[in-house]
Amino acid sequence: MESIYLLHLLVLILVGGQVLCQDDSDAAVYIVTLKQAPAAHYYSNMKLQTTRFNFGAPGKLNHLHKPWNVSRSDRSYRSYLIRVQNSLLRRVFRGESYLKLYSYHYLVNGFALFVTPQQAEKLSRRREVANVVLDFSVRTATTHTPEFLGLPGGAWVQEGGPNFAGEGVVIGFIDTGIDPTHPSFSDDISENSYPVPSHFSGVCEVTRDFPSGSCNRKLIGARHFAASAITRGIFNATQDYASPFDGDGHGTHTASIAAGNHGIPVIVAGHHFGNASGMAPRAHIAVYKALYKSFGGFAADVVAAIDQAAQDGIDIVSLSITPNRRPPGLATFFNPIDMALLSAVKAGIFVVQAAGNTGPAPKSISSFSPWIFTVGAAAHDRVYQNTLVLGNNITISGVGLAPGTDEDKMYTLVSATHALINDTSDVNDMYVGECQDSSRINEDLVKGNLLICSYSIRFVLGLSSIKQALETARNVSAVGVIFYMDPFVIGFQLNPTPMKLPGLIIPSADDSKVFLKYYNSSLERNETSNQISKFRGVARVLGGLKPNYSSSAPKVMYYSARGPDPEDSFLDDADILKPNLIAPGNLIWAAWSSLGMDSVEFEGENFAMISGTSMAAPHIAGLAALIKQKFPTFSPSAIASALSTTAAVYDNQGGPIMAQRSYSNPDMNQSPATPFDMGSGFVNATAALDPGLVLDSSFDDYISFLCGINGSYPVVLNYTGQPCGSSTMNGTDLNLPSITIAQLSQSKTVQRTLTNIAANETYAVNWSAPYGVSVSVSPTRFFISNAQKQILTVVFNATVNNTSASFGRIGLYGNKGHIATIPLSIITKIVSNTTYC
Repeated sequence: MESIYLLHLLVLILVGGQVLCQDDSDAAVYIVTLKQAPAAHYYSNMKLQTTRFNFGAPGKLNHLHKPWNVSRSDRSYRSYLIRVQNSLLRRVFRGESYLKLYSYHYLVNGFALFVTPQQAEKLSRRREVANVVLDFSVRTATTHTPEFLGLPGGAWVQEGGPNFAGEGVVIGFIDTGIDPTHPSFSDDISENSYPVPSHFSGVCEVTRDFPSGSCNRKLIGARHFAASAITRGIFNATQDYASPFDGDGHGTHTASIAAGNHGIPVIVAGHHFGNASGMAPRAHIAVYKALYKSFGGFAADVVAAIDQAAQDGIDIVSLSITPNRRPPGLATFFNPIDMALLSAVKAGIFVVQAAGNTGPAPKSISSFSPWIFTVGAAAHDRVYQNTLVLGNNITISGVGLAPGTDEDKMYTLVSATHALINDTSDVNDMYVGECQDSSRINEDLVKGNLLICSYSIRFVLGLSSIKQALETARNVSAVGVIFYMDPFVIGFQLNPTPMKLPGLIIPSADDSKVFLKYYNSSLERNETSNQISKFRGVARVLGGLKPNYSSSAPKVMYYSARGPDPEDSFLDDADILKPNLIAPGNLIWAAWSSLGMDSVEFEGENFAMISGTSMAAPHIAGLAALIKQKFPTFSPSAIASALSTTAAVYDNQGGPIMAQRSYSNPDMNQSPATPFDMGSGFVNATAALDPGLVLDSSFDDYISFLCGINGSYPVVLNYTGQPCGSSTMNGTDLNLPSITIAQLSQSKTVQRTLTNIAANETYAVNWSAPYGVSVSVSPTRFFISNAQKQILTVVFNATVNNTSASFGRIGLYGNKGHIATIPLSIITKIVSNTTYC
């Protein structure tokens, strides 16, 4: 009843004091920004300070500063902005119905509004208004990965061990909420004091689903945002929870990957799969729920969540979400979410976003802007696999996470379609063949044997489930279950699935044919009636509860979105490298909500193993917290640089990192990864804490970049409140730890400014040139003192006319062991002005 009450309350509260009429059926949610500066910009411009540090002290760097921000403790300007907003609305909509959903005032000065298109047009004509944008939808995009990333013997050691790694850093999660009862978020597992950081001022929203006491010194803030969804009438209070509680599972999973407690036992389906830990197990978590199980989310709610998170004082924001469509307009960078995140960067917040799960097609990236750190998904080296041994000694591999049968005994195979009670059901009924109804199966035929079930697209759609098939097997006293892949599920990638009974899922249609051929040929039938008289096929299952670590890793997963970065809706290439980096994202064990519904196979479990760039992004958010802890004055771009220049480009076997190129049979269709697949490479957590050299970019640099887009002057002014000056730059001019040139017309000179954050060191410079391009770099050798800068000049000359992307790399090798690499990506090469038809 409480949720229903809240919904009605929100619909009835109108600034104009009137209920929206039924005639307003074409009304929609619009995100409106005003030209007047938001609170963060206002106070940053008024009271910006730069703290000076002694460069002899490790981790202190005055050049890479975070603005000293006092606006969170001063409400006068924010209150003034809200009064101005309300006054404007009253003047524009005299006597008209409208609904103000949110007031944005910290990162963005504006509001979300539920009005008709005619009212939105009227509002857009006001001189105080900068932009009126129609709201759009968004969607959601560990036990072993700490070891795979080398944290226990590397990065955690530098921070004093897992009990101190990330201490004092607050990570904000824009996601589906959190389950506060999970032990991964408890604050009583450490004997050390665990204070809430003084710079955080967020609150813990209390509801029936999220009672008082849900927050603690670990989970220090929690809110939810759903006004845009509620106005659409699609908010399901029972399923979605009008509270920060996670009814999906996704938000709980991502939060624990980044900052879950260290050493939490992972027990699923009664089996122990090791102990889990977040990347920064001592970091604090603040949750801003803006996505929901039944519908995803909307930009108006996400912007409100980002605005509140920044106002609360988070240090890092993790977004495992992406827009459902490419932003329209002048450039992909100009959209409400990216613009809010630009203000967050100005406030010193490091922004991490998932690349999206729309790979492996080129230009499938869903995170566009250079101030956002975009993360793709890679596999790590842990593989779960079990084996089916047939009576003819043929072995078939399964996907794992199920116990085996008695290794010394073979068991009879019986298909569900051959064990029907008195033939009362159609043998072609998929529901029966998938073992979803035990009432139709003859227990006398199946008892003590291995039950055979089919696995079809219905499992993917949630119409059938492994859990129900296992229940059927129990009800008919089967010793275990074998699932064969329906041939219509071609190319579907099946993840390991936990089972309490012995069992195996055959993930390959070809292997399924081999299995069925053996089974069918072993059946003994009556010559007259053709009825089965004897089941002679036998098999045993070798368990898959224990992983092996022999696979080559990392590799870029087929679903991970790829560059090049599209600059606009016409898919013109941007001079910005995306993704920035890859991190573990495939088959990740992490915490799961007790009421999580996102994966039916893990319902009711405390942990789940799922995959996606959603899992990769919080890995980076947690590792960024370790960098922030060591270098508290680092700017967001300095953190990004430390992660990027130290990334690995080789796998654990010493070969190039590979990238899967197709959805179907991905391991059979792979080739060496390019920067458009993996960005700078695979994250190296320990090296990122000692990068040696750092490349830094400021908020003003990003503004100059935006102003360099043709026709962008009014858009930049409208979104940021800052006029474009005479100095502009393109993407190649930004001081990024990469160089991407969409169109190299004959020759181009690019510079990068390096800052030394370590001891005095001498660097040698080497490089490999992209195909069709000659490259020269100067200087080729330089000495750089602590806290000093060095300009690197890179000259590119096209030698071949070519429209295919080619890649190279600059390596800087210090005599004290520091190595920094800068990837080079050149798409179109033009030798002369000749036009080719």
